[in-house]
Amino acid sequence: SPQGTDVLFQKPSLEATFGGAEANVARLARQLRRRGGFCYGSADNPIADAAVRELRGFGVETKYIRRSGDRVGIYYAEKGACMRPSKVVYDRAHSSITEVKPGDFDWKAIFDGAAWFHTTGITPAVAEGTAEVSLRR
Repeated sequence: SPQGTDVLFQKPSLEATFGGAEANVARLARQLRRRGGFCYGSADNPIADAAVRELRGFGVETKYIRRSGDRVGIYYAEKGACMRPSKVVYDRAHSSITEVKPGDFDWKAIFDGAAWFHTTGITPAVAEGTAEVSLRR
């Protein structure tokens, strides 16, 4: 994200943070002293390593993250200002999450003892494989 209320590339630097709705919910569950895990398809590279470390730092279980591929999905977020609305630009094409398919996750183990599963509407819409995985779970 650009700093403050700057627009993308108004200045030559961006601030990098890790986020995403499902990760945020898992992190909140842990902050509320509930069990919280993260099940996702992520790249096998240093950027993904840093994201996994951050989740673990909040106590989020990460053993069900499927690591493969070269790209982490990314989004660029601008904060709105005055009459200008916030803006998000997604760059997820060919990222690891778009390559998941049924059979990539051990749902029996993932749901063992789980009381709640959270996913967003965008996850099944990212790719055909994510839609199939979401429906078949």
